Amino acid sequence: MKGDSTAVDAFAPSAFFADHEASFNAGFDGPDALAATHLQASGEFERLWRAFMAARFVLGLLLLFLQGTLELLSQTLNPRLLLVCGAYCVAALAVLWFAQPRRYGRTFNPQWASTIGVDLLAYTLLQFLQAGVINYAPLFVLPVLMAAILGSLWLALGTAASVSLLLLAHSAWLALQLPQNQATQFAQSALTGTGCFVIAFLANQLSVRLASEEQRSRLNQLAARVQRQVNELVIESLSEGILVVDKTGRVRAANPAARLLLGVTTSRPDFAFSLDSEVGWAELSTLARQSFLQGGAERANLTIHHPSQGLRRLQAHTRLTQARATGEESLCVMFLQDQRELEARIRSDKLASMGRMSAAVAHEIRNPLAAITQANALLDEDTTDPRHKRLTQMVAQNASRLGRIVDEVLNLSRIQHPENAVTLQHMALSESVARIFRDWTVQTGSAHLARIELLNIDVEVAFESEHLRRVMINLLDNARRFASGHPAGIQVRVDRDSAEQGQVAVWSDGLPLEPSVERHLFEPFFSSESRSSGLGMYICRELCEGHGAGIVYRRTRRTLAGVDTEGNEFCVTFRTK
Repeated sequence: MKGDSTAVDAFAPSAFFADHEASFNAGFDGPDALAATHLQASGEFERLWRAFMAARFVLGLLLLFLQGTLELLSQTLNPRLLLVCGAYCVAALAVLWFAQPRRYGRTFNPQWASTIGVDLLAYTLLQFLQAGVINYAPLFVLPVLMAAILGSLWLALGTAASVSLLLLAHSAWLALQLPQNQATQFAQSALTGTGCFVIAFLANQLSVRLASEEQRSRLNQLAARVQRQVNELVIESLSEGILVVDKTGRVRAANPAARLLLGVTTSRPDFAFSLDSEVGWAELSTLARQSFLQGGAERANLTIHHPSQGLRRLQAHTRLTQARATGEESLCVMFLQDQRELEARIRSDKLASMGRMSAAVAHEIRNPLAAITQANALLDEDTTDPRHKRLTQMVAQNASRLGRIVDEVLNLSRIQHPENAVTLQHMALSESVARIFRDWTVQTGSAHLARIELLNIDVEVAFESEHLRRVMINLLDNARRFASGHPAGIQVRVDRDSAEQGQVAVWSDGLPLEPSVERHLFEPFFSSESRSSGLGMYICRELCEGHGAGIVYRRTRRTLAGVDTEGNEFCVTFRTK
């Protein structure tokens, strides 16, 4: 279903705009120039020009042969006529062989003189030298047609006027020699001149009309090619499978998604197959035939069987194309969707709804939780019984845990990605990370467990300071939770990567993550611990992506107490200036 190269070339910007620019510029010279421009642009002008030049040469040969035959039959030699015919034949051959196609324009010019002017001169000389034996006036139609088709209306009328003047001059010359035929000669010249004017006007109008129709046809073809390419691109990029099936069950077209659903391995766009060729596609074939029998749309949930993919549940609906011409075949268009993808989409929507509901619930819990915490603190002040003290401490611990969960849920709902990260203030990465690290070690009492390395102190990144603090605190808390507890078991490094982008790596000597945990590490509400809300890593990723940064997890090795030790590392790559 790929577009052919011809269609792509036709829609190339240079060819498209060059053609329409020529049309626009030619429009200032009137419809005649517009016609000639489009004739040139499409190659028709060159073909017409060469046809006229070839006709002139052939006419010259015929005149030379005719004049020679008449001289032999009449046994009277008139070398001037033979010389004119021979010279005209040579001039026509020279133009056909050496000249390049070029439009005449609106006025007389050298191109007109070398072709139409030569014709008028040659035919006039023949008319004057033939001494009343042969009438060469019909030959003047050829230059008039050339001027009308290959030039403008004004040039055609000017050529017709020149022919009329020459014929009238010939009539006047004959009147001096034969006074008794004056009226007849002048009437004949006037009629011929009038006919030349009529031919010039009609031929030019017909040429303009044909050029206009050709232009419209070319634009329609261009629009059709563009529309076909856009349709093919849209259909190929759809995640929904599309099949075009005829009444015999033969698949005329299928987009990549449909081939993937059916398990068709070939990617050739011209490869056709039948729904009856596989037993596992029987339900699809039955649905297509039912659509043709009912003459309307059908919808069904199907199960197809494929040896390499097993069972696959599909949701399918069909539409029939309308036969626009008598005898045209109607086709069935089938739209296929994988039921698993539909169910996954529904689950995603439900999770989004649950997230919004969780934020609302967390907001409502906050005030009662604060009241419980305050009441427990007052109760703890008044009690002296050790058993009651343990109970109030348990209430305080769990209320604090519940408060952290509420804060994380509310923080998740407050995450806002900057609309334009370019407008963010740039901050010194090393200085900011060092300050956050120092505050965290003081608050958690983890100075003996963690160390920091500042390998690049001059790197600046585009990141909000408060968001950076939230990311670092989440990563450090996560590292502390899974670290072994040995000195320097948590290591923070600020550096640049190979692309000169700022990096912060938070490493801990914890055990490797299980594959199932690593796969869902950055998903919301996923945690390997029952006491965690599962939002920490998700918030880190959302904040990083919102600032044009990226975060990854990997297993790396660091030196710990002189020993090369493997551990878990979260690396954040920032966008620098």
